[in-house]
Amino acid sequence: MKKLVLPSLLLIWASSVLAQPVERLVKVIVSPDHADWLYKPGEPVRLTISVYRSNVLLKGVKLRYEIGPEKMTPTKTETVTLKEGTLALDAGTLKTAGFLRCIATVEVDGKEYRGLTTAGFDPPSIKPTVANPDDFKTFWDNAKADLAKVPVDARMTLLPERCTERTNVYQLNLQNVNNSRFYGILCVPKKEGKYPAILRVPGAGVRPYYGMIAEADRGFITLEVGIHGVPVTMEPAVYESLGRGPLSGYQAANLDDRDRYYYKRVYLGCVRAVDFLAGMPQYDGQNMAVTGGSQGGALSIVTAGLDNRIKWVGAYYPALCDVTGYLHGRAGGWPHLFAGNDLAYNNKPDRIKTTGYYDVVNFARQVNVPGYYSWGFNDETCPPTSMYAAYNVIPGTKTLDINYLDTGHWTYPEQTEKMTNWLLGQLRAK
Repeated sequence: MKKLVLPSLLLIWASSVLAQPVERLVKVIVSPDHADWLYKPGEPVRLTISVYRSNVLLKGVKLRYEIGPEKMTPTKTETVTLKEGTLALDAGTLKTAGFLRCIATVEVDGKEYRGLTTAGFDPPSIKPTVANPDDFKTFWDNAKADLAKVPVDARMTLLPERCTERTNVYQLNLQNVNNSRFYGILCVPKKEGKYPAILRVPGAGVRPYYGMIAEADRGFITLEVGIHGVPVTMEPAVYESLGRGPLSGYQAANLDDRDRYYYKRVYLGCVRAVDFLAGMPQYDGQNMAVTGGSQGGALSIVTAGLDNRIKWVGAYYPALCDVTGYLHGRAGGWPHLFAGNDLAYNNKPDRIKTTGYYDVVNFARQVNVPGYYSWGFNDETCPPTSMYAAYNVIPGTKTLDINYLDTGHWTYPEQTEKMTNWLLGQLRAK
């Protein structure tokens, strides 16, 4: 039988947001004077900026740096020449909980190289800015009740070329709300028995999916879903066209109406995926986890907050957290609805109100199951301020792995391995 080698949870995921950055000829290293990158409010941050080429300090290079709260207008900028290739710098401080970022850039032979470091000030004290609607729970209880009236109508198409000796692989097609469908790649162990289940929810974008075949081979039912209501096995060019056309900017589609906002169908689609997994005869009936990164990290928390059939959460750098931060003078989460050119368009009462029903913060308040979370301080896509705003309100048992402080919107292999080991360990793999 032909076996197709595909990415697994243990390896780098099939998403650019999880890929390590490419090694560069010139390295700009910004080092803080605290090994844990953590400071007390009011405590000064001292940095050393070094520029290397071929692992040797690059002397005489011109460097510019900017310092300020992450994602906000810099409070200090300067251009200097590094006579010896290094610079000691007093970066200032923050008086309240948050993150202070230094970005340093050099130009060598016509190419720009940059490095950054982000100092944290009492992150556990960061509080959300997003409103928590009084009828939040009622809104979503009603939405789930509407979904429950829609038949699951599962349609499974075997993908023989992806099957292995141990696992059958299918494209799965489920009925969702508003006459839409919800697609994914389902992997089911061939051996008769009862198995734990893993739901993987996707990062942002429009792409095909390949399924968690390696985990299924190890004795798990796995379902990797797309969110856009289109099949997930088409040619890549089709998704590229969709992403540049009708699905461009989907993150803000119908933001002025809480009942029509794009993510309502998406969040309910994740619940529908749980419906299907929970109803499978091969499911063991009690061990189900959800995992993902970025938008997938957001959807992991959302799904766990909406559905108590989820027993464990594994989330990397969740998006959609405290998106209103920008309206309160600090960084907000991806997709940065109230920053830059989008601020004037979205800064309206109806749009702001809608965010309260979809912000990860308000789902995090309902996550009562154990979770393992992982991100770095240098994330420029999902600012740590926004992620801590959600993490800090989670009432369930939680572990935050911040041993990879220098990571941005990507992960080290060691980081994904730790997440995998935790997740599969909780599911009691046999």
